[in-house]
Amino acid sequence: MTKPNLVFHPCSQDYFDNPYDVYARMREEAPLYYDEAEDFYALTRHEDVAAAFKDHESFSSARGCDLGMVRSPEDPPKSIIFMDPPDHRHMRSLLNKAFTPRAIQAQKDTVVELVEHYLAQADPENFDVVQDFSGPFPVEVITRMAGVPEEFRQQVRHWIDKSLHRKPGQIDLDDDNMQANIDSGIYYYGLVQQRRQDPQDDMISRLIAAEIPGPDGTMRRLDDIEITGFTTLLGGAGAETVTKLVGSAVVVFAKHPEQWQKLLDDRSKIPAAVEELLRYVGPVQYNVRYTLREVTVPSGTIPAGKPVFLMGASANRDPEAFTDGETFDIDRDRLQAQNLGLGYGIHSCLGAALARMESAVALEHLLDFMPRYEVDFSGLRRVNMQNVAGFSHVPVKVLS
Repeated sequence: MTKPNLVFHPCSQDYFDNPYDVYARMREEAPLYYDEAEDFYALTRHEDVAAAFKDHESFSSARGCDLGMVRSPEDPPKSIIFMDPPDHRHMRSLLNKAFTPRAIQAQKDTVVELVEHYLAQADPENFDVVQDFSGPFPVEVITRMAGVPEEFRQQVRHWIDKSLHRKPGQIDLDDDNMQANIDSGIYYYGLVQQRRQDPQDDMISRLIAAEIPGPDGTMRRLDDIEITGFTTLLGGAGAETVTKLVGSAVVVFAKHPEQWQKLLDDRSKIPAAVEELLRYVGPVQYNVRYTLREVTVPSGTIPAGKPVFLMGASANRDPEAFTDGETFDIDRDRLQAQNLGLGYGIHSCLGAALARMESAVALEHLLDFMPRYEVDFSGLRRVNMQNVAGFSHVPVKVLS
């Protein structure tokens, strides 16, 4: 029996349901994949993806990070992930101040408080890991840092979910996506206006006060649209990553109970477990870049002016980079290859340390809350999202 033709569609139901089967075929059969109908390329092998992430002079971020944005004639919103140097460098150096090791450590008490709060409310007999726990707490952390009042923090999460949702086959934004983006943008823009009148000890107020070099080298302040774009991005990235990673972690550990037992026996393995989860079921599946010139990667040559999917989630399971790459093992040798779970190169995740810390705290407390548990696999619900994978519902029963 011959295999069906290899087709990668970033919003097909088959891809939403199980991206890893698609990746395995692409790495083997078409490591430099070209889609004639949609006119894009995709890289799935680790050496190709890592090389492309590092080559920002050939692979531009300035047109957006998904296929619909890159193909659009309109400029993407003003945001750090849609910038190339030197603009990116100036903005990154400014935003890095919010994510220094000291700043992250200062958030730990808040993270512990929120994790304990949501687990204290959970019903061990009827616990949905995402809806009751990993959905609510990360967005509280990042929106507190930004300066969002408490009554709007969970609303931010719903805007994000609605904005990223894709129907099967849908590449470009639909009316629901657009409305979520508009509602979110209007809210954050209003919040920026408030902070200009009444500064607080929060990220928005610090961005208002900050200065960066302008095109002519003179220092300038950020405008309201730029600050709105950055806070919207931070809210989304800061919430989605941990929400999806923790939900996926519970599913993966249910399938690999011997790995969960390793953590029960030795909590010092938690940081290594977070790294392996980022490799094995990292929430961010890909980023799309745009080639500014003809460029050659190990698997071949890509023409100028093309959208290119950099499939980090595929690269992280590449058996040429990681021994038994399709195997989940928290004790694996992490020096074999670069883990691309939180990006690589100049656009690596700004809040990576925060995401790692939140995920580690969540695992630590889940080990106490449910040392033995069962996942109701029939109740699992995957998300259908642009470039993000994970679950919206992970129902579990805590065993005595």
